[in-house]
Amino acid sequence: MAYAPLAPTVYFEPLEIAPDTFLIQQVQPACGQPLFVYLNSLVIRAQEPVIVDTGTPANRAQWLEDVFSLVEPADVRWIYLSHDDVDHSGNLEQVMDACPNATLVCSWPIVERHTNCFDFPLERCRWVNDGESFDAGDRVLAALQPPYFDSPTTRGLYDPKTKVYWAIDSFATPVADVPHQELDEIDEEFWHFGMSLFALGGVSPWLSWVDPAKFGAHVDRVQSLDITTIAACHTPVLRGTRIDDAFAFARGLAGADLPDLPDQSVLDQIVAATAQPVG
Repeated sequence: MAYAPLAPTVYFEPLEIAPDTFLIQQVQPACGQPLFVYLNSLVIRAQEPVIVDTGTPANRAQWLEDVFSLVEPADVRWIYLSHDDVDHSGNLEQVMDACPNATLVCSWPIVERHTNCFDFPLERCRWVNDGESFDAGDRVLAALQPPYFDSPTTRGLYDPKTKVYWAIDSFATPVADVPHQELDEIDEEFWHFGMSLFALGGVSPWLSWVDPAKFGAHVDRVQSLDITTIAACHTPVLRGTRIDDAFAFARGLAGADLPDLPDQSVLDQIVAATAQPVG
């Protein structure tokens, strides 16, 4: 395939971020910059094991190997799809085939939007909306919309047993080098720059138009949970004071000016810098 995505060249093993809770890590270089971007998903070895999001097509072979090194496919009971972006749904068909006893936790808007590229087995689906929950045997997991997002289908996931919250695309940031598996390893000024660039430029430009008071109440809904660990797709793990800092920073994005994004002149520079010499 001429346009198939390139497989990642950086690899990190699954990271246990809480008891029986593992971050499946993927890292890719940022386009045209000496920066890196995480594309993570999650495995929760509950009494009824849960896979949270299904990785990217580019990392398919490694993602499947990593996930099924932690849990047997036949033991998986739940596949939680946070939303329909390809970096979260990229291996949905493969994991549904591999896990015949699993129920797909999704929602009507995910099915409605994504049916054009995936034939949902509706008899194996459970629609869980924002504010609802499902029982994984030894814990009840709650679907709660994160502070900001790029799809109306988005639902985060809170595990009260481990106090881990899956924030999906909230708090996304590039990193200058790898590994940065814990956010404490990142300079605060760079972190704020990265979160602002990704939030306003790549995830939620609508933040510049929202009412700060209404948005603050939305952020409070998640922050009021008893969270000790935040895991998300595009960031190292947040703990301790970094969690409060992240929520405070998120509130400040309401009404913020949008950043200037790379334009054609930047693309021309990238193409020139990466062009192969002739001969």
